[in-house]
Amino acid sequence: MKRKACDFEEGWDYLERGITKLKRIFEGLPEPAFNLEDYMMLYTTVYNINSQRTYPLDKNSKQLYNNYKQVLEDYMPSKVLPSLREKHDEYDLLRELLKSWANHKFLVKWLSLVFLPLQGEGAYITRRELPKLNAFGLSCFRDLVFEAIKDKVKDAVIALIDREREGEEIDRTLVKNVLNLFVEIDEGKMHCYEKDFEEHMLQDTGAYYSRKASNWILQDSSEDYMLKVGECLKKERGRASHYLQPSSERKLTDILEHELLVVRASQLPEEGEFGCRQLPRGDNVDDHSIICCDSEKSRNELAIGETLE
Repeated sequence: MKRKACDFEEGWDYLERGITKLKRIFEGLPEPAFNLEDYMMLYTTVYNINSQRTYPLDKNSKQLYNNYKQVLEDYMPSKVLPSLREKHDEYDLLRELLKSWANHKFLVKWLSLVFLPLQGEGAYITRRELPKLNAFGLSCFRDLVFEAIKDKVKDAVIALIDREREGEEIDRTLVKNVLNLFVEIDEGKMHCYEKDFEEHMLQDTGAYYSRKASNWILQDSSEDYMLKVGECLKKERGRASHYLQPSSERKLTDILEHELLVVRASQLPEEGEFGCRQLPRGDNVDDHSIICCDSEKSRNELAIGETLE
């Protein structure tokens, strides 16, 4: 069905009702399904308003674009953010975050299609070189939601990683999807992942293994200590491959080598004529073996050497 030409106020009132229906559907509230006819009526309304001759030029187009932005800027802090802030359990928070992000992407996709007449070839957005509808919509979630809760999300993920280190089985797929969100929300760049998560995770890893090493040094022989080091390196590599970004693995194992070997080399009990201990070949990291030597020339010195063939 084709809508007749209408003034801006009347047309926007109709658009608002349709947008409210869409938002209610995404919130899981009772609402009839949004079908193709609903979409075409909203699209036609935007087209008709946008096509009207106005003075000054682009008056209606500018107002439509501003209203589109305002809809999202109002919705994020009023509806999406509160539902995340009320989650205190790590799993509840992370699952709600993924759900909200998926719903938001779908809402933005629909709204971008409705307001498409604004950004076609030669249209208002294109001529004025303004942010595209979809790009602006996704940036709203990043700027108004994710920025407000990213510390809480980071803490939740790190808490789960530490719980896994203590032997608890965690939802690795959930953790992986949340960490992928750090990259996706940054348009595929790594800055958000590295600054808002990875740096903190590596600091926590260093502190965690520093505490472990302090206890192991007092309790274990050199041989048992080195076996624990090898097991930890193996597990951290597996952890990295399951849910961290590929660039994190080397950084993670470097932290372990530093905290468990470099820092503790002088504290390892002497055993045997030279006090040498080498990790089993199966526990090497990136084709390196970790050797702790006590020789006449280099007493209790740590060396990272190439694994012999």
